[in-house]
Amino acid sequence: MLSDRFRAAVEQRDIDRAAELFREDAAFRSPVVFKAYEGRDRVLTVLRAADEVLGAGGKFRYVHQLEDPGDRVAILEFATEVDGKQVEGIDKLTFDENGLITELKVMIRPASALQAVGARMAAEFEKAGLEPPG
Repeated sequence: MLSDRFRAAVEQRDIDRAAELFREDAAFRSPVVFKAYEGRDRVLTVLRAADEVLGAGGKFRYVHQLEDPGDRVAILEFATEVDGKQVEGIDKLTFDENGLITELKVMIRPASALQAVGARMAAEFEKAGLEPPG
């Protein structure tokens, strides 16, 4: 499946290995900010921050993986815990004709978990020097 290598990199917390999976003009769509983060380098910076927030504590896991190779779209459902709150979410990956990721869209529930993740991500973004998309 197109999403297998992305899943393995995230599960092994090896975000640098995921770099080759993204197109140069890839976009990350956040559950917190409306406008996308654009460009592979920015996407990878966001993924590293997400790894620090969602992967810390070793509770992050993918629970379902669905893929439509005809539409070149994959959905990876995940579960984790952040600040004592259960977090459920989806990574939606869109691929180009060469199998490179063009877009990563993340959705998180419930609202209380989204708030906790958003606050922690803001702190990680500040550490990484990443501004909200403008």
